[in-house]
Amino acid sequence: MTVVLLSSRRCALAALALALTAGALAANATAAGTGERAPAFSLPTATGDSVALSGLAGKVVYVDFWASWCAPCRRSFPWMNELHQRYAGRGLVIVAINVDRSRVDAERFLAQYPAAFGVVYDPAGASPAAYAVPGMPTSYLIDPRGTIVHVEQGFGDDRKAALEARIRALLGDR
Repeated sequence: MTVVLLSSRRCALAALALALTAGALAANATAAGTGERAPAFSLPTATGDSVALSGLAGKVVYVDFWASWCAPCRRSFPWMNELHQRYAGRGLVIVAINVDRSRVDAERFLAQYPAAFGVVYDPAGASPAAYAVPGMPTSYLIDPRGTIVHVEQGFGDDRKAALEARIRALLGDR
């Protein structure tokens, strides 16, 4: 067993981050429901660029929260690749938000299940707290006005067709 000792300053910062995350979760427990405005985020990609929800205004956005240890995520990634291939040219943007504390864990997952769509990282957990994510994976379908129109907990093959139909309807004739 490895024991890591943190300086009192780092401990205080970690405690503050945990308290802020818990406070955001409690304050926003209903902030990410259907019909509500999607909480903003701006998160880094693997290359250091940022993806901000505000920069995707006017697009249909599928935000997927995932983790390397999430078994259903292994099935959802190939499906999201298919969605990206079919609908990116019509205005669909998929943003997969990784919540692993270790980037290495996420990179190992992505080596096995590559993503053709955007992947960003939130090891501090601010965005899942803002969305009040109940578990992995959880996805939010956001219309071009920034409103959440559907929340999908987990991933089921039996729900893919209905979700894809919702995406097509939001894209309209684009």
